[in-house]
Amino acid sequence: MSIRFPNGAIVPSIGIGTWNVGDDPARRDEEIAAIQVGLDAGLRVVDTAEMYGSGRSERRVGEAIRGRRDDAFLVSKVLPHHADAAGIRRAAHDSLARLGTDRLDLYLLHWRGPVPLEETVAAFEDLRDAGDILDWGVSNLDPDDLAELPAGAATDQILYNPSRRGPELDLLPLLRRRGIPAMAYSPLEQARVLGDPVLAELASSIGLTVAQLVLAWVIRSGDVLAIPKAGDVAHARDNAAAIDVELPAEVLSAIDARFPAPARPVPLEML
Repeated sequence: MSIRFPNGAIVPSIGIGTWNVGDDPARRDEEIAAIQVGLDAGLRVVDTAEMYGSGRSERRVGEAIRGRRDDAFLVSKVLPHHADAAGIRRAAHDSLARLGTDRLDLYLLHWRGPVPLEETVAAFEDLRDAGDILDWGVSNLDPDDLAELPAGAATDQILYNPSRRGPELDLLPLLRRRGIPAMAYSPLEQARVLGDPVLAELASSIGLTVAQLVLAWVIRSGDVLAIPKAGDVAHARDNAAAIDVELPAEVLSAIDARFPAPARPVPLEML
């Protein structure tokens, strides 16, 4: 399964998250191998941020993609207090240096801060005109924020998984109407849903791991891209195997029963 961004770029519906990657020097080789195996298995989106380890994640990603930049669809994020006209330019160039590349495929505002959205978007557009980024988007913006956002965003990266279904009521339908795919961070709820006994039984009944079951559920609509962290090679292969899984209707119903969507809109959650 794949998703299409508004600019026409098409990528697989599961990518590679890198939150906390780079924090432990002892895990360097394992983390690099996990990213590379994920790319080998067909995952293209590699998501990072200047905030992750104060740049350590970007450096680790840069090591992993050295010599194979075109295999990856690189996404990074700028902190809100760097999102003014001058700050975003510095932050982008610092991210590019840490990643060892001349461009980002997608650059996101990590969450909304004090800088007016119009100023941030204008800075994004300048970076795109200069060739430093190919597209821009946002993260952790709710429907009210999106109502103020100038047109042109490629995505909204949000917290979404079976235990965090609030976006289904208002945010995901709004993005769908605008033709904007969502990116789901922490699609496995930082591994917390993996221990759920109902999910374990459902996964076993159809020959999947729990991670594969949950990832297949997250991307089921065809317009959500999941970016689970793959801290080791086994997890990377496991995640990649979920791309083409289509869950039976009875399994979807069972997940709905175990993790029902809220009855009314709720504030957008963040981790």
